[in-house]
Amino acid sequence: MDLFDYMRQEEQKKESPLASRIRPKTLDEFVGQEHIIGPGKLLYRAIKADKLSSVIFYGPPGTGKTTLAMVIANTTSSLFEEINASTSGKKDMEAVVMRAKDNLGMHGKKTILFIDEIHRFNKAQQDFLLPHVENGTVILIGATTENPYFEVNSALVSRSTVFELRPLSDDNIKVLIKRAVYDEERGMGSYGGEITDEAVDFLANAAEGDARKALNAIELGILSTEPDEKTGKIEITLDVAQECIQRRAIRYDKNGDNHYDIISAFIKSMRGSDPDAAVYYLAKMLYGGESVTFIARRIMICACEDVGIADPQAIQVATACALAVERVGMPESQIILANAAIYVATAPKSNSVVNAIFAGMDAVKKYSNAEVPPHLKDAHYSGSKDLGHVGYKYAHDFPKHYVEQQYLPDQLVDMRFYEPGENGHEADVIKWMEYLKGKDNK
Repeated sequence: MDLFDYMRQEEQKKESPLASRIRPKTLDEFVGQEHIIGPGKLLYRAIKADKLSSVIFYGPPGTGKTTLAMVIANTTSSLFEEINASTSGKKDMEAVVMRAKDNLGMHGKKTILFIDEIHRFNKAQQDFLLPHVENGTVILIGATTENPYFEVNSALVSRSTVFELRPLSDDNIKVLIKRAVYDEERGMGSYGGEITDEAVDFLANAAEGDARKALNAIELGILSTEPDEKTGKIEITLDVAQECIQRRAIRYDKNGDNHYDIISAFIKSMRGSDPDAAVYYLAKMLYGGESVTFIARRIMICACEDVGIADPQAIQVATACALAVERVGMPESQIILANAAIYVATAPKSNSVVNAIFAGMDAVKKYSNAEVPPHLKDAHYSGSKDLGHVGYKYAHDFPKHYVEQQYLPDQLVDMRFYEPGENGHEADVIKWMEYLKGKDNK
């Protein structure tokens, strides 16, 4: 590197976005991802000991994949090469591999190759890496927002350890926001800016786990806000924060009464067959940063509690949507949740299942010692007949595959627990049970 290259790099650092400048240089500065990078964790130990093997970092944007790779670059004694799969090709990898072989052979130094957006490489490009990763010519660090088990060659995945990075918590992002505002060396501290607690809370929540969103808003806010005439300070207030991230604050406390009021209204709207209200309260929860998995669980409960057998498909739709939410993540999950909420809201309603299980639980408490009728007891062992385990009628041997016999214990023989309603599929259940219990079933 000559003097001009050095000056160019230094100038680029100064002009680079805040999110890039503020990146931590050491593990101790890294914020979040404690489940993989906390003290004592495997990845933490491997980086500290400079014994890293090939890894793939997988997670949403703004969770620290590239940042973690840069920390490794600053920590390791190995040579560090970086390429981006969206702008690089096989020739770039060939050049890296050639340099890696030379450095390993002549200087005994290993090479770490960081490939950002590795999922963008095609199969042939990914295959090119395999022998060089396997024989240790390069140590691979791949970063991807896509599930590597679907988007990266299985052979490459099998030669790497996959670490999943999760969306940062609000507390994590608050730390980064304050560091960005007040750090004079790499942040915006030299501008003399200040930020209110209200603005910090709002930005941390609005970022939805993506640190880059919050940092970009901070940079825009400080660079575009005039200093206060009295104090001379640039103050990032809630209004400024809302404008910079192009999102309005709403009254939604995920841990307070408002949280319970909104989820209650959401459930009651689905129960009351009002899809418009259900979508509104769903949108309000999503806008307020509510957990999508929490919302999905409530929809599944409503599908059983308030729809039940009136539409047996409701729980299947709700469960499928819950699984899809976990797989896809935001922002697409809002569409999936809306699909489930609207289906449940417009489905025929019945609480017969709820009444049945509650009545059953009450009966168990009252008749806890009720005996199973002898003819229903297990008869698959020698001596069972001597114990009176006889007389069971096999339903499939009779017309309609039904035969009338006693199933409940003697004390409960006349009790009814499940009383089907008249909505949706339950109307068919009533007709079917009447058909079964017609004549010739004795």
